[in-house]
Parts: sequence; structure tokens; C-alpha cells
Amino acid sequence: MSRYLDMVDSPEHVKKLTPEQRLKLAEEIREELIRTLARHGGHLGPNLGVVELTIALHTVFSTPKDKFVWDVSHQVYVHKLLTGRKHLFHTIRTTGGLNGFALRSESPHDCYGAGHAGTALSAALGMCAARDRRGSDEHVVCIFGDAALTNGISYEALNNIAHTTKRFIGILNDNEWSIAKNVGAIASYLNRLITNPRYNQFQRDFAQWAKRFLKGDLGERLGRRAEEAIKGFITKISLEQQHVDTAESDGRGGGFGSSLIFEEFGLRYLGPIDGHDLGMLITCLEFAKTCDQPVVLHVLTKKGKGFEAAVKYPEKFHGTGPYDVLTGDPPPPKPGAAPAYQDVFGQALVRLCQRDNTLVGITAAMPSGTGLKFLEKAMPDRYYDVGIAEEHAVIFAAGMATMGFRPVVAIYSTFLQRAFDCIHHDVCLQDLPVIFCMDRAGLSCNDGPTHHGLFDIAYLRCLPNVIAMAPKDEDELVDMMFTATHQKHPCFIRYPRGTAEGVPIKDQPQMLEIGKAEVVEHFANNGGRKVALFGLGNMQSMARKTAEMLAAEGYDYALINPRFTKPLDAGVTEYFARAADVVVTFEDHVLMGGYGSAVLELLADRRISTPVVRIGWPDQFIEHASTVDYLREKYGLTPQRAVAQVRAVLSSQTAAPQAMPQKSIALA
Repeated sequence: MSRYLDMVDSPEHVKKLTPEQRLKLAEEIREELIRTLARHGGHLGPNLGVVELTIALHTVFSTPKDKFVWDVSHQVYVHKLLTGRKHLFHTIRTTGGLNGFALRSESPHDCYGAGHAGTALSAALGMCAARDRRGSDEHVVCIFGDAALTNGISYEALNNIAHTTKRFIGILNDNEWSIAKNVGAIASYLNRLITNPRYNQFQRDFAQWAKRFLKGDLGERLGRRAEEAIKGFITKISLEQQHVDTAESDGRGGGFGSSLIFEEFGLRYLGPIDGHDLGMLITCLEFAKTCDQPVVLHVLTKKGKGFEAAVKYPEKFHGTGPYDVLTGDPPPPKPGAAPAYQDVFGQALVRLCQRDNTLVGITAAMPSGTGLKFLEKAMPDRYYDVGIAEEHAVIFAAGMATMGFRPVVAIYSTFLQRAFDCIHHDVCLQDLPVIFCMDRAGLSCNDGPTHHGLFDIAYLRCLPNVIAMAPKDEDELVDMMFTATHQKHPCFIRYPRGTAEGVPIKDQPQMLEIGKAEVVEHFANNGGRKVALFGLGNMQSMARKTAEMLAAEGYDYALINPRFTKPLDAGVTEYFARAADVVVTFEDHVLMGGYGSAVLELLADRRISTPVVRIGWPDQFIEHASTVDYLREKYGLTPQRAVAQVRAVLSSQTAAPQAMPQKSIALA
């Protein structure tokens, strides 16, 4: 039997369905999500939660003329299915397939790309301002989660909406979860209204009554008055329960209800309503289209709805790998598999905290992804989750550091970019001993350019007082963490996503000398042309494979583990550059401003003309793919390409033996 989903090739087809057919379409979309994502993984929970909301949006509005701006945009899978991309949906997050986020280059229905939280309100407001300025009539709808309200950018936008435009539609998708359980005053603020049983009963009774009796313009006006009366009454009850003078209520449902936070910004507030009641969603969105002032519709959804495992474990299924469709269980781990870097970090931090009572852990809503879940469980009083608020996390850590503590801030490399000024102004300028552990440094291959951590060496190298490290394996990661806890300056440790090298971790970590590289293998002086290989961090294994290939061809090599990108080991770098016929640097980072650039600068300053081959990522944003190996092969980050470049350089030296100026070959 054919499905309604098979018949829907564009939003216009959604509009032609009957209410009953749309309900069936919602069931089919959930089945498609669960079945397809079981193979490759993806953001299952968030998308299961917005099925009815997305169908309602496409029923009421018309993209691409009307604009949908999705905060983070990991919840756009349903949107992609309904906008002509369902035939490619099986390719999502795989090589050459659909991106897991909204992507302007992928479809005209994706009006704004994103992968970080808190950007949608500002972007949507910019679109509204442009629309108003040019006099067009399209609608702009901003879909943002409750977690976005922990992000400061969202409040900067809210402060400007009513001042900027009269036509703005915001949808607060409130599922009580972002990735981890939401924290802080905003989550409590929204939750107080949502969980008040008397308010919810009023809402249910009013919704049923409105559906049955209210029609036309009169019904709209009466409905608005009744809604305000309900909010005002529940506000009064809540205030009395809190022993607060009811005079604090402003008469519009303020004082306590979640409406106040929006209405005080000059936004009309509707809700909360059931985000899985398709008919009610469509009715409310139709009303929002008619509003002559900015409006926010507060929608309550259940993350993972329709898949029991995703409802039970929302954090696990926010972004999941492959799983069993029936049970939700992931494939069994391979016997003897190395631990993930984030787990090594998290477990090591617990051990360090047990020995040093000045250490605390800070995350920006990523306890599992960063590995801080181990500290949260073992020592909850030493663990802080500040929500999706990276800037606050960094300055919060700076404040603690001024009081004698050593905060360990665990934030993905790509997300730490958001707090660059805070790193500069609040940590480095004051030379405070904050430790930054940057997971996902390098590729986050399935997620793509919004999540690749390819820029941190460049944005940290220019700052004074920085100590920046990159471990070659998990044992050295623990050594670097231990070393960082003994420094009086800001320390940064970058390491990749996923499985570590499988190296045993010592019982007692080693203190590393700051700015000192490790010479893994010296030149053998076997008469062959000399190649000095500097493999930074996880690229040490690629450097070793390159060394083995060079040795098989008769070259003499030295293998160096740089360890530090700042301060650079000038002595070791200069020594091997002068001794070698060619230097090769390997880094899981863009070439521009990266480790190889630092080596070039040093050699230029010291008038050393040895040619340098740099292996790293090119000056472009790297797409998503199924595997890291595929992208490395595509962009030339392989031992084979490195060996080919060494041959080319040494061949040119043989052909032209006269003195050569310093030469750099950027391989990407």
C-alpha cells in the first residue's frame, strides 16, 4: 500500500492533504526517521519531536517564499523530507549525501544554515528587517528551542525584535531537553508554568471550548481575552503560592508566567500548546500570520516521540550512531576497542580532582559529549553545567580562577570559537590558570563544516600567555592534563573525536616540560637524504607511516612529536630543520595560521632555507562525509601524498643544486 509520504514531493502537496491524511503522514514520517537513522545514526530525538510542528508549518506557510529559520537546525530532517529531498534521505550525513543541518547550498527551502545554538532569532530578525525595507510580504518563522534561551545571543535578539519589526513569528519548541537536561533559571521559569496542573487544565478546557464554539473575528477577540484572563488568573494563584504580593503582576499575565519574559520584550505570547496536536498547531499558526505585532508561540513537544528508547534516553538519542530498530540498542563494541578520547579525559579528570581540591569541571550543556558525565556522577559538587552559554562558561571559569581555583573547561573546539573574546580579554589578558580541554579538534566528519574543529591552533597562537598542547595518544592526553594543573597560565589541550590509539595509560601521569617536543626517532645517518617529520597530535601516526614508506625507499628520517603549538620548541625545530634536506609537518587543522605556519615563521626568522612540506586542511570549509579517511584521501592528507611531495622537493634540489630560498609546499 502506498504511503502519503511517497506522494509528498513538495510543501504544496502537504497543503492538499486532509486533516486525517496529515495525521497518517506524521506516523509515516516517524517510521521513516526511525528506520533510516538506524543505519547511519543522526539526530533522531529532536526530529521525532517536531514531526507535527513541521507538517503544520508547511501546511500554513509556503517555502521558499516564506522563510523558516531553525536554531541549530539539527531538527530539519522532517523539513527535508517535505521539501523534495526524501529520495536522498537515506544518504543523510554520509559521503556525498544530505547534510545533517540546514544548508543554503543544498536547497532553496533552507534559507539559513546553522549548526550552533542561539543564532536563529538574530538571523530571522535580520530577514524581517530586510523584508520590511524592500516592501515584500513573505513571512519569517523562527523555530528555536528552550535551550537557546540559555544563550546570550538570543536575548540580544529579543531585545531588538519589537523595536525593529511588526511582523515576526517565533516558535519556542519546548521539549525540556537540549542535549543534556536544561539547567538554570530559564528552564525553571518555563517549567513552572508548564507543570502547573491548574494552568494546564484551564488550557485544555479552553482549547476544547474554542474549537467547538469560537468562530470568526468575534471568536478571535474573545479567545484572546479568555487566554489573557487564564494567564492572569494562574499568575495570581502562583504568586499567592509563592507568598508574593499580587500587585507585582502587571495585569497582562506577567509577574510569574512564562509569558512575561516575551511580553516584556514587546512580543505577543501564545501558549503553551500541545506540539503534537496538529489541528491546534495549524489554527495557532494561521492566527500568528495575521498578527500585527511580533508573536511567540510556545509549543510543548516530546523529544523522541514515537520511539520508546528515544523517549526513555533523550540524551543518548539526541545525536546517535547506528542502533537496532526494535530495541534502540547500539551495535556491540568491537572486542579490545580503544576508549573514546572524551572518556579518557573524563575519567582522568575525576582522578585529578580526587588529588587536587582546587580543580572543578565546567561544561556548556555537553556532559556526555565531553566526558564530564564521569565527574558529574563521581563528584557532583565539583561539576558545573552552565547550559549553551560558552561565553559565560569561559568568564565564569575566569572568575573562579581569580579565587584560587583551577577550572577545567571542556568545550568542543568548534563551540569554543564562540567565546574567543572571552578567552582573549578575560582569561589570557589576566593570565589566569584556566584549563581548556577541546574535544572534536579536527574533523567531526558526519556533522560537517559547522562542527569541524579545524581553526583553534590559529585563533590561539596569536594570544599572549597561552600554553597550547596536542597529545599523540590517550596516555599523553592524561600527561598534558596533569601538566596543565601545575601551570599558572591559560592551558589549552586539543584532541580529536572518537576512538583513541589504544595505548595503555600509566598509573602515575608524567609532568611534561613546557614547550619541549619529544624526539621519537633520530636520524639513522645511513647515507640517505634526510627528512624531518613533525607529526602533531593525532597526526603522529600518519607521520610514522610516512616515515616507514620513506625508509623503504632509502631515505633517512627523524620523527618528532611536537606536543606544543605554543610555545614552540624552537631548539628542536631549528636543529632538525638545519640537519634535514626537507621538513614535513602534519596537522589536523587548516594550514593557514596552523602549526606548519608556526614552523615556517620560526625558520624564516632564523634564516633557515630548508624547504617545508605542510600536510593539513586547505583554506576552505570541509564538507561532511561518512568517514575521516575519505576526506583525508580527497584532500591529500595521506602518507602517500606526503611521500610524493618529499620526492618532488628533493628531485628539484638535485636538478638545481644551487642555493635555494626557503620553500613551502602546502599539501591539502
